[in-house]
Parts: sequence; structure tokens; C-alpha cells
Amino acid sequence: MTDAGDEPPAETDAEWPVDLAGVTETVVTTRGPNELWNAAALGVFAGADEANAATATTWGNTRTRRNFHREGEGYVQFVDDPITFVNAALTIDEHDDPVLEHAAAWTRVAVERIDSGTENGTEWEQWRLEPLETTIKRETVPTISRGFGAVIEATVATSRLGVAGYDDAELRDRLAFFESVVERAGSPREQAALERVREHAEW
Repeated sequence: MTDAGDEPPAETDAEWPVDLAGVTETVVTTRGPNELWNAAALGVFAGADEANAATATTWGNTRTRRNFHREGEGYVQFVDDPITFVNAALTIDEHDDPVLEHAAAWTRVAVERIDSGTENGTEWEQWRLEPLETTIKRETVPTISRGFGAVIEATVATSRLGVAGYDDAELRDRLAFFESVVERAGSPREQAALERVREHAEW
């Protein structure tokens, strides 16, 4: 018997709601054995060209990894709310519904494990993401926010504290810098999000 996430997903005509490039930071919801939807941060790597599917990598024995194996799918969501992202990245964040309130768009994806390995003692698995259906909930005029970017980078640094292969002192220096950016350039919502980050790290 194979896990649902080990079976190749069927190809569909569904597409991503945005043109993926580089790594796009998203929030993915996956259904757990308790029937609740677990939200977690997920970096989506664009394929090299149209013939190559987008991918994502899970690190460690996370709820997302286990749910990918069990369910074989999830909802990739494009959010612009910093608190939503911080909660997903740093807490156990479970919901009754798969689509989050602050998702501007979402794509239900089938997942297939295509590679795995170990780095600095942490197991990782790479997943192919195949869009099954997509909904755009709202369209906005894009803005560039240094504060929002700093919050995202702060969650990344926090998630690496205490992880083999990373220098905690260097990570805390980075967190102090990101805090200074949010203090100067962040909105009240972004400043509140950074306070959430502070609940999980000291610097």
C-alpha cells in the first residue's frame, strides 16, 4: 500500500493564479487526522519552464509532511496579511475550513513526493505540486512593503534557531535587524506580527 502523496497526480487544466518565479512564500492548509486544516508556511519553487511543475520541500516530520502523505493534496494560499503568515509559520494553526480568511487567492494542489534526503541531521522531502482548481478571491494593486518583507524573513530566521547547521548568534543578529526595519517602515499590522514572532524567539 502506498501513501496518497506517493502516487503521481493526474494532470488537469487548472493553473496557478499568479506567474510563479523564484520562490513564492505561501501558506498551505492540509487536512489532519482530526479533520481540522493545519496551516503552515510553504515556499513554492517555480519550475524551470512550463514543462516543469512547481515544487516545495518539507523539513522534518511536520504536520504538513504527514498530511501530504496521508491525503495527497492541500490548499496553497496566497496571503498578504503578516499575522496570518506568522501564525502559520511559527504556531500550531488549525482551522475548520481549508481556505483562510486572508487568502487573496488559493489553489488546491495534488502532491507527489519526488525526492528525499537528509541535511545536517534533518530529513527533507521534495514534492511536486499539481494544480487541481484555483480561485481568485480578490485583486489588489501591488505595493512593496519593507516591513512585510522583514516579517517574513524574521519567521525564517526564527524557524532556524536551534537547528543544526545554523549559527544562533548570527540568526539573532538578523532578527534584530529585521526588527529595526519593521520599527521604521512597518505598518501597525506588521508591528503586531513581529510581536508574535517575539513570542517564539529572543534577540
